[in-house]
Amino acid sequence: MDSLPELTLSLHRSIAAIPAADWDACAGDNPFVSHAFLSALEESGSVSAETGWLPQHAALRDAGGQLVACAPCYAKSHSQGEYVFDHGWANAFERAGGNYYPKLQVAVPFSPVPGPRLLRRPGIPVAALAQGLAQAMRAIDCSSVHVAFCTEEEWQALGEAGWLQRLGLQFHWHNQGYKDFDAFLGALSSRKRKALRKERRSVEESGLTLRTLRGAEITPAHWKAFYRFYRNTVDGRWGGAYLTKGFFPLMGEKLGDRVVLMWAERDGQPVAGALNLLGEDALYGRNWGCDEEVPFLHFELCYLRAIDFAIEHGVPRVEAGAQGEHKIQRGYLPSPTYSAHLIAHRGLSRAVADFLEAERPAIRERMEELATLSPYRRDGEA
Repeated sequence: MDSLPELTLSLHRSIAAIPAADWDACAGDNPFVSHAFLSALEESGSVSAETGWLPQHAALRDAGGQLVACAPCYAKSHSQGEYVFDHGWANAFERAGGNYYPKLQVAVPFSPVPGPRLLRRPGIPVAALAQGLAQAMRAIDCSSVHVAFCTEEEWQALGEAGWLQRLGLQFHWHNQGYKDFDAFLGALSSRKRKALRKERRSVEESGLTLRTLRGAEITPAHWKAFYRFYRNTVDGRWGGAYLTKGFFPLMGEKLGDRVVLMWAERDGQPVAGALNLLGEDALYGRNWGCDEEVPFLHFELCYLRAIDFAIEHGVPRVEAGAQGEHKIQRGYLPSPTYSAHLIAHRGLSRAVADFLEAERPAIRERMEELATLSPYRRDGEA
């Protein structure tokens, strides 16, 4: 690299080519960028050249060969499974005679979960890896590099390096040191408090048995049923499953107690489940599905029981996935998400920059509007 000649970048077709201890020393605590999670995606066949996610993991090493930074990278032949939508950019470039694909995607496949993407040991600047990714884009003839759901720190540093900056919106719950769920309810306005109690009472009276399973408590039978739930959800909405049947048990084996499964049964038979992964400072909601439609069960398993778990275990935050303004009335408030984009073609880069210049203030305005819908009590309110 020009500015940091002591560092060397390489790309790897499998995360198995990078020792887990070296990768995780850069990755920190976020479970989605752990070697275990990313390797489960590859080993299960969920991520591969055949699925349009060709691994090109970036590894930055010093003169002694030590891994000092890395990033989960994929050469993409489509824009599916990313949740930061660039289909319009691709279509416009293709209509103008360009080739948008392949592109280089720095992301956790199929996971709209904010967190670190440019994984570094202390003292290594974002700019070092950003420069390497720009070189990699040219070396493997990609149209662009996209860093999805990165941290605000990474977003700011990439912007300073000349990357295009995009804002998004999710809904997160923040633990204010509640001693129990009732204390959380007490922070809500009277009307919202009554509504959530009514929802929970409806689920309690449905005849279901609800459980929270963790780590070794989750058996192969649970995973078999959960895959069926997952397929029920994705086949009904999107017509195809990104994750293979083998992914869930393999992930569970690799991540252990970091896997938290909210579970519902009727007379001993599984009815529904919601998958979460536990990090140091957040519980991350992922997939949900069911065999039986029960009023309010989705909200109970995905949102309220996640709050229960966070309060009991002192977890600061719950991130319950993409979209969903309905989460606001259950205590989840609007939070920004970040992505950064480097586009080789100057004309396309200028057009996307203009689009993002208009989009960012609109996102901020929408966040302010949604914040006014907060269910929490205001001063003097019952």
